[in-house]
Amino acid sequence: MTLAPYVKILARGQGRARGFTQAEADAAMTHMLAPDAAPEAVGAILMLLRMKGETAEEIAGFAAAVRRANRGAWTGARPALDWPSYAAGRTRGLPWFLLAARLVADAGVPVLLHGWNSHQDAAASVRAALPSIGLRPATTLEDSADQLARDGIAYLPLEVLSPRLMALLRLRDVLGLRSCVNTVCRMLNPAAATAAVQGVFHPSYRELQADAAQLLGLDRLTVLKGGGGEFEHHPAKDIVTFGLRSGQAWTGLTGQRMDAHRRLADAPSAPETLGHIWQGTVHDPFAEAIVLSTAALALETAGITHPEQAARDLWESRRRDVAA
Repeated sequence: MTLAPYVKILARGQGRARGFTQAEADAAMTHMLAPDAAPEAVGAILMLLRMKGETAEEIAGFAAAVRRANRGAWTGARPALDWPSYAAGRTRGLPWFLLAARLVADAGVPVLLHGWNSHQDAAASVRAALPSIGLRPATTLEDSADQLARDGIAYLPLEVLSPRLMALLRLRDVLGLRSCVNTVCRMLNPAAATAAVQGVFHPSYRELQADAAQLLGLDRLTVLKGGGGEFEHHPAKDIVTFGLRSGQAWTGLTGQRMDAHRRLADAPSAPETLGHIWQGTVHDPFAEAIVLSTAALALETAGITHPEQAARDLWESRRRDVAA
């Protein structure tokens, strides 16, 4: 098993090099996931793709290979909404989107969160904030499925889902640069949900991820340029969204929920505030608007009618003892 033919496709020289087809990307990732894959070749492929710029076919092929490698690993009920979280571990402040995900789950829409964040040990990281919605990282795939069945929401760490893909993602520490693996992770949809939400930091990735999802056969998707690259909406901005509806390309607008000249980082920043706002012991209209607008977008993606009203009703009736 060698990656040399795939390096050659990308690097054979000006006028001769080209990108991968979807089938070639699938085969290349299958080789890269193997324990004996040559690290020099893996690094070459990832950096050549970074210089060239990845295509939807390449991302879809890579994601399909990872899915196939994990085939049969998920044995529980399917979630209704896939919610990847692979940004830098911060959302220009606290990860308010976690409260939005909890609301969506409370609407009877099972949510599978999965991810890894480079600042996951920070006090305000995604994983540190999970107790604010009564969650903890799953320790096994079975544990994640049990959480989903019991609570309607689960968080599956990437190192549990695919240790080898995690190793490829961590090559950023060696190479000093982000690779397309970050985008591939967003496309994994490990439990085959029919709908998904995805965040991006750079606007150019909105259409790339939507096109890759269409190639992978996803039915409904909303891609948002959100806080720190997460699926998190700024409630004072009317943002263009990309994605799929009934498997076809779609664009929309988020709408503007409030009139405010604030950044997401201007919301409260103490980690414990997430739990306090959920419990109702602290009130902050801007932070609550982030949660409600993000939840409404996710609910609409999952096919819930009147999503804004549903988000408001869920917020008013939320179980305040969920937060730890």
